[in-house]
Amino acid sequence: MSGAPLAQGLDALPAPTLLRRLAAFVYEGVLLFGVLMIAAIAYSASTGLRDPDAQGTLGLQVFLFFVLGLYFGWFWSHGGQTVAMKAWHIRLTSVTGGPVSMRRALMRYVLSWLWFAPALLIAHLSGLKSGGSLFGIVTTGVLAYAALSRLSPERQFWHDMVCGTRLVDSRADRKPVHA
Repeated sequence: MSGAPLAQGLDALPAPTLLRRLAAFVYEGVLLFGVLMIAAIAYSASTGLRDPDAQGTLGLQVFLFFVLGLYFGWFWSHGGQTVAMKAWHIRLTSVTGGPVSMRRALMRYVLSWLWFAPALLIAHLSGLKSGGSLFGIVTTGVLAYAALSRLSPERQFWHDMVCGTRLVDSRADRKPVHA
């Protein structure tokens, strides 16, 4: 399932700049705030959860993990773009340039947690609890993970290389090709 060789020649679309990908990442976070709030309200109403600090935190977290998986899986396998990706002209494709299957999209979603997992683990093991400390360590982890794409010749993220997907500049696929 690991990535096949990158499509060469006229079919190869350039990767968006790292700055554009990070801007889309931040915009995605803003949009997902609303999605997660609605999902959390629905979960709380259906389970009778009133105080997540008292009980039910794990159930809510698992539910929200699946909500995010459905969100990304649907958009990535149906056109290759979330709302934020459309705004920043970024598309997810297979390494051959074709559409991404739901299975591959869900695998990418699970592996994309590598953006956060190391920083969250360090925060947990260090006993960090304050919002500022968590924000700082997660931001540092995300930026370090993003910077690793500079080591890839195609400028792709590690989880994309493993999943056989790639991010492309969707503006480039509208340009006419001259022989």
